[in-house]
Amino acid sequence: MTDQEPERPKAPDVPDARTAAREAGQAARVLFRHLGFLLATALRGLARGSLSTGRAARRMLGTLGSRLTARTTSARASDTGTPPAAGIAPAAQTPQSGWRGRLRQRPYLAAGLAALALPLVFVACLVLYSFATLPPLGGVVPEGGQRALTVEADDGRVFATRGAFQGQKLTAADMPAHLAQAVVSIEDRRFYSHWGVDPRGLVRALWRNTVSGGVREGASTITQQYVRLTSLTQEKTLRRKIQEAFLALRVESTMSKEDILLGYLNTAYFGAGAYGIDAASRRYFGKGAKALTLPEAAMLAGLVRAPSQLAPTRNFGGAKERADIVLQTMVETGAITAAEADKARAETITLRTPPETPPGTNYFLDMVSADAKRLSDTSGDVTLRTTLNLDLQSLAEGVIARRLDAEGAKKKASQGAMVVLNKEGAILAMVGGRDYEDSQFNRATQAKRQAGSLFKLFVYLTAYEKGLSPETVLVDRPIQIGDWEPQNASGRFRGAVPLRTAFAQSINTIAAQLADEIGMASVIETARKLGVTSDLPNVPSLALGSAEVSLLEMTRAYAGVLASAQPLDTYGVHAIRGPGPDPLYLRPDAKPTTPLPGESRAMMLDSLQAVVDSGTGRAARITNLAVGGKTGTTQDYRDAWFVGVTPDLVVGVWVGNDDNSSMNKVGGGDLPAAIFKDFTQRATVQMASRRKRPSAARAEPAPAAKETSAAGALRGVPEVIDTGTLSFRGRTVRLLGVDGERGALARQLARYLRRREVVCAPAAGEATDEAQPAGLRCQIDGDDLASLILTAGGARASEDAPSDLLAAEEQARSERAGLWQRER
Repeated sequence: MTDQEPERPKAPDVPDARTAAREAGQAARVLFRHLGFLLATALRGLARGSLSTGRAARRMLGTLGSRLTARTTSARASDTGTPPAAGIAPAAQTPQSGWRGRLRQRPYLAAGLAALALPLVFVACLVLYSFATLPPLGGVVPEGGQRALTVEADDGRVFATRGAFQGQKLTAADMPAHLAQAVVSIEDRRFYSHWGVDPRGLVRALWRNTVSGGVREGASTITQQYVRLTSLTQEKTLRRKIQEAFLALRVESTMSKEDILLGYLNTAYFGAGAYGIDAASRRYFGKGAKALTLPEAAMLAGLVRAPSQLAPTRNFGGAKERADIVLQTMVETGAITAAEADKARAETITLRTPPETPPGTNYFLDMVSADAKRLSDTSGDVTLRTTLNLDLQSLAEGVIARRLDAEGAKKKASQGAMVVLNKEGAILAMVGGRDYEDSQFNRATQAKRQAGSLFKLFVYLTAYEKGLSPETVLVDRPIQIGDWEPQNASGRFRGAVPLRTAFAQSINTIAAQLADEIGMASVIETARKLGVTSDLPNVPSLALGSAEVSLLEMTRAYAGVLASAQPLDTYGVHAIRGPGPDPLYLRPDAKPTTPLPGESRAMMLDSLQAVVDSGTGRAARITNLAVGGKTGTTQDYRDAWFVGVTPDLVVGVWVGNDDNSSMNKVGGGDLPAAIFKDFTQRATVQMASRRKRPSAARAEPAPAAKETSAAGALRGVPEVIDTGTLSFRGRTVRLLGVDGERGALARQLARYLRRREVVCAPAAGEATDEAQPAGLRCQIDGDDLASLILTAGGARASEDAPSDLLAAEEQARSERAGLWQRER
């Protein structure tokens, strides 16, 4: 409240809405009858011609015409001294005199008056109808919607939010003065002087929109916006605008200006799922609205006009520019001085939450969102500490994208999926497809495809538990089980072979004989113990993977062998926290499971390693790392699988097409095994040097993010010019030590950076030249962007590259990654 505007008392009670509506309805019905009579008379007059038109016009004018006639007759009587004859209308005595005579003589004039009256009557009817159907104040109840989830990675970094944030209701005592000043300055400068509707602002907006040839400025006051949010729908109709004006006038008569402003701030949408100023403050800056600084308040005030477009999590630059405009309007209205505005512009605004969710993590988010509701179905905003390792997730997405971009078209493989588990069953990474925006279908959890030879794990493990061993010899020969005659992929038979070799070479006839000998029911029982929940028909062909299963459950089964757990419980949520100090959910200690018999487990792991050492999975071999696994290929090359195990990780990979079409002879030992190697080789290095993670068991909060305050620092979502050059809102930045590439590599980088914030600053010890902003070191999610690009083979190191970037390029060369693959 300004000094010039005294405080208006708040009415103790709001009139009963139903009584007011009933009285308004009765008045409207009476007026409708009179207006209907007038309109019908006018139309009838137009149809009858000149004489009838004059009479219709007389009837339409009604009471006003009678009064005018009486005055005219009295005037004539006074001039002549003769009183009018009783019972005779003056118009009948002088048919050619006065306005009625002129209407008879000029029928077109009567028709024009009737035509002019029609739109006036229409507007009057619309106003009366709008008033008669006026909704009660506060009649719109916001939808409950999905509760707000803040999602953290396993190291405590926040990487995603979902749902609608509500926050706390702001009170007059908690509202900073500069917040109210910022909102009023940019949204409604005359808020404290108008009475709900601002005619001056309406005329100004109409003029500016007319001059500009489009809608450039709105005319709604804060009061009108408040009643629209709380009492009306968002439909853009003239009726709603009329009702908005009526309700605004009513609100101004029953509420103080402060209460109106508070109500508006507590209900307005500020983007990124934040409803209300407190929710927006917590969503963007990690603190309540009471603690907002002047530049932060200006940024939030600027979001109201276009919250989805200006949300700083997706358009930090646009939000900052809008905040500068707000500060300027505050100077113009006298709320702050020019010096205060300049100081606010110079302050660094740090977001406490990330830019929009990295697209690839949405497959994982879909899964844990459902888990969170099952684990803690409470209302209110909650925070999830998940098992996701952001470093491994980014690596997994990049590996699949690069392989399919390079070989997918030639091999007719359009989709891929990956699941990464540790020995405890935690899901460290999940790729459900190449592009979540293109398809939200999760091929890691929702797709059910034939497993092929991947299913042989259960056949051989059951055989080992029943006394056979990898040295047991069976004969590879033509066999028939009922009407089924299994064939080998090679089309030939090898004679006597030990089971280790049969498993490594994925000989179909041996697996069919084993399943027939030990019983398919026993094989199915083993699969169930290891966590396979899909339908498993008891038919001979099941031994070769004819059943449809998901990638997650098959990866889980192989992880169960590594961990010696039947079944291994896979999970994606460590803890759930609410606003209180105590967690709403903490993952309990693992339930005791039936361990695999030690001898049969050791034999199974030995057979898995044989697949990679000398069998169909040789493409997955990694120097100085023990690796086991199994390939799987279905009929006509519709599906290709590889599930690999290391001492610390289990990685499942699937490649295929959504329409179930055949690939170009892609088997499990081809693309899937190569993807596994690309990922695991780098993941092992990353995990060895990973940052210290807070305790997930105690649900420790994430460490505070380091603020980038160096002079010349840039942050935002950049555009990719090439793999060594970015553009931040028109400002070009070259990555230090990187010679960029265009074409497919640049498109891959753009896909990776899509809607993710990058922070760039001068390298340590280097000065910043504003005119030549080249050679910056940039970070994404705490990792050096140049190092990521060079390690992936997305560019060459330049002559001025520091030693760490030269080492990254050398690693890409040795692994034949990216552009180095083309130069073999």
